[in-house]
Amino acid sequence: MSRPVVGVLGGMGPESTILLQQRVLGTVNAQDDADHLPLLIDMNPQVPSRIAHLIEGTGEDPAPVLAAMAQRLERAGATALAMPCNTAHHYAPAIEAVVSIPFLNMVSLSVDRAAGQLPSGASVGILASPAVRMAGVFDAALDRTGLTALWPADAERMLAAIRLIKAQGITPQAQQTLTEAATELTAQGAELLFIACSEFSLLAPTLTAPVPILDTIDALAEAIHRHSQIQPR
Repeated sequence: MSRPVVGVLGGMGPESTILLQQRVLGTVNAQDDADHLPLLIDMNPQVPSRIAHLIEGTGEDPAPVLAAMAQRLERAGATALAMPCNTAHHYAPAIEAVVSIPFLNMVSLSVDRAAGQLPSGASVGILASPAVRMAGVFDAALDRTGLTALWPADAERMLAAIRLIKAQGITPQAQQTLTEAATELTAQGAELLFIACSEFSLLAPTLTAPVPILDTIDALAEAIHRHSQIQPR
């Protein structure tokens, strides 16, 4: 039997999918090409907008498109699935319902890691799209682990920063928004910060805070690495 290979539901957005590949590369101490991890990637920027569907209430439901992508990846030989878009994890049940392989849930993986670092009842700051909060993407995982979420007060400013990054890439204005949101959340008592938007993950290397920063993309990359080390039976 061939080695495990993770299938990636990508394109939300394209840079975030490329960033996940870079983070996966960083988990491997490679001496040659063959030491790296195989991935199957469905790079589909035409997945309907999660923001339009969840915030504006006007867009097409992304769930059927994501489910079809998951099925394609399984047919292509994927032994697990990953999706480097936090907001799209709202549709994880629709994905899991149509495949027989595991879904490496970036949200659950990240919250479990935070719970291992913090006492029950601790507050965590979540730097994410307003759609993540509106859809309750983190709620079940936080409830299960006894952690409490803190969110930036100005949701519209966070959304504007995400749209700016999608259109122009990393900009000083977007960096300032993220930095000020991180300062706000730590001042409110956050003991850890989640970078829970893959656009914000592009800014992660420049973000500093007096508390630990956990990028959900990193948690996913490490889970992909662990899955890829499973020995075939």
